[in-house]
Amino acid sequence: MKISIKKISELSGFSPATVSNALNNKKGVNRDTSEQIFKIAQEYGYLNETKIKNIKVVTYRDSGKVFSDSPFFAALLEGVENASRQSGYETTIFNLYRNSPDYEERVNQILNDTSSAILLVGTELNEQNAKAFQQAAVPLVLLDCWFENLSFNAVLMNNIDSVSQAVNYLVDHGHSQIGYLKGDVRIQNFQCRQKGYERALQEHNLTNQSKYIIEVPTTMDEVFTTVDSFLQTKPELPTAFFAENDMIALGAMKAFQKNGYRIPEDISIIGFDDISFCSVFTPALTTVRVFKQEMGQLAVQRLITLMKTNTKTKVKMQICNELVERDSVAYLKTN
Repeated sequence: MKISIKKISELSGFSPATVSNALNNKKGVNRDTSEQIFKIAQEYGYLNETKIKNIKVVTYRDSGKVFSDSPFFAALLEGVENASRQSGYETTIFNLYRNSPDYEERVNQILNDTSSAILLVGTELNEQNAKAFQQAAVPLVLLDCWFENLSFNAVLMNNIDSVSQAVNYLVDHGHSQIGYLKGDVRIQNFQCRQKGYERALQEHNLTNQSKYIIEVPTTMDEVFTTVDSFLQTKPELPTAFFAENDMIALGAMKAFQKNGYRIPEDISIIGFDDISFCSVFTPALTTVRVFKQEMGQLAVQRLITLMKTNTKTKVKMQICNELVERDSVAYLKTN
């Protein structure tokens, strides 16, 4: 038998009117009271799947720079929308800006909306700000992010192993001086990619590569400007670079070419994401392919499972990526 508002009132100690207002997200109920009521409603099955008709895709934005002009997120959201529609759920997009003056109010609105399950795109999310989302009144899946010290259902890509494989590919092609194009916004994905780069160098006993690490912005135009200015100083360069994503790689390639460097004859480069621009750029970019639509689809599937089963088990799922060989890496002859 379904628990009633009257029963939740008895269990919580709050009046039926307060319980009703909290569950319907009406103003006048403070946050602590609302959280207590929602916790009881969840535990006793009041918030079940019949009340959820919508999947709310929340894109958390801190600097917003990573989201700015990358086709990666369009493909990710397409996968989410397709899977939601096929399963009979509507999809709404909710852009959450960390620096907005009403940020806290908007977070509370998201967490206490019992009509929508939450798919949180946490690419720019950090651990401290992720804690609040553990209090969601409805099922929630974290997409493109994970935190070791927090418990979430999550779907993300395998960054560390993928970058290690990319660096191994460069070593197999004769490269021993391998640089790193590092985004100036240190999202978790980028931090993990740098760990993969460092791990592969250590495995091959390649030391003293830190001088080849170049910090750049994360938009293509800004990368071009930064690398172009850097090259004016006539720096010592490695034979190859790994770039933290394709936008960085393509912006850098454009700058290298402007300054007379041939790709891949003078500089080899590998990106990450496999956005649509990679195959039409000259030369076509060798990169790590992320199965973006599949990530979105898998996140929706997990969210629907949570809605239907009310399971308390948290699951972390990592999507394996693959290296796509194109034309931006040269094979160096070895003696």
